[in-house]
Formats: sequence, C-alpha cells, structure tokens
Amino acid sequence: MTATPSADEIRSQVFDIVAKQAKIDVATIRDDSTLTDLGLASLDAIEVIFDIEERFDISFPEQGINFATGTAGDLVDAVGRVLAAGDQQ
Repeated sequence: MTATPSADEIRSQVFDIVAKQAKIDVATIRDDSTLTDLGLASLDAIEVIFDIEERFDISFPEQGINFATGTAGDLVDAVGRVLAAGDQQ
C-alpha cells in the first residue's frame, strides 16, 4: 500500500491537472479560484475530475464537487477526504 500524499503534494498535483485542462500557468491558480474563474466549462471540469480520479486512484461521490461555486482549494480538500477515508477502510 502506498503512503497517502501530503496536503502540499495533493495541491500540487490537483493544480497541475487543473492548469493543464484550463491551458493556463499553474502559478495563476489559487485555493480560492473557482473552476469557472479559471475558464473551465462543465465538460472541462468533468475531465479534471476524471484526471484526478485516475491520478490518485480514487472515486468521488456523485455530488462531491460543485462546478459552479467550487474552488481549487475545495477540490484539493475533496481529494484529501477521499484519500483519508480510503486509508481507514
């Protein structure tokens, strides 16, 4: 079993995925940036979720992320919660 990544590692990987999908510099992403502020349409956001799930080998709950108001920080927190829950199983 692999070790759970740190919060900083999760943030870095999530921000990399978001930046790639949004075609922006990762340095422009902040925790309080919404996915729509970053130029991600709903289909782009779904791709972000798929990429995150694949990268971390996790599955988000159906209603886990609110694309309209969710922030990059919310995404990082959600990944951390899912990873932590998986470690407890």
